[in-house]
Amino acid sequence: MGGLGTYAVLVPMGWAYAGTAPHRFSVQNVPETPVALVLGAGIWGQNPSRLLARRLDLAAELYRTGKVKVVLVSGDNRFDDYDEPTVMRAYLERKGVPERKVVRDFAGLDTWDSCARAKRIFGVTRLTVVTQAFHLPRAVALCRGAGIQAWGVGDDSMGGNLTGPTVNGYLREPLAMLKATGNLVFHPDPALLGRTENGVGEALTSP
Repeated sequence: MGGLGTYAVLVPMGWAYAGTAPHRFSVQNVPETPVALVLGAGIWGQNPSRLLARRLDLAAELYRTGKVKVVLVSGDNRFDDYDEPTVMRAYLERKGVPERKVVRDFAGLDTWDSCARAKRIFGVTRLTVVTQAFHLPRAVALCRGAGIQAWGVGDDSMGGNLTGPTVNGYLREPLAMLKATGNLVFHPDPALLGRTENGVGEALTSP
């Protein structure tokens, strides 16, 4: 039984790596898309976590090099003193991305919700999802499963004081991918849906 359980956990992970391989790139080689979707990864007060800062650095580079025109930051804002999207936007502004080019999604409670809301709430059909390398196959698979033409760029985050969190990330991914398989099969509604928003469209047409 143990062997069958391990097989059941690892098969979705292998599928995600193989299936998304043609859609995962470096910043330099990723195709141009209108939008970069940055997935939340925790904040400390008014600053992004170290992993999240690395994601935002990649998004800023995508914007500077013309690979994307708008950055959609998706994270958690369920508590008065915890606002991931606003912290993410402020960090991107400090990195040179204009405020008008950053759109906040306050209900990106997990990867599926962020991808599904990008399509259903913000009307995004093509994007580059930005996260850590250990998370990227799942993120690309979920965004594509949500009906988006998605590519991905990942920060390897290995080395220095991020080695521990990165190793933990790789260890958690097989079980996370098992849950993601259910999302891909059943396409559940995001935890918070709400009305459609035109923030991305307005940001794309702003000077």
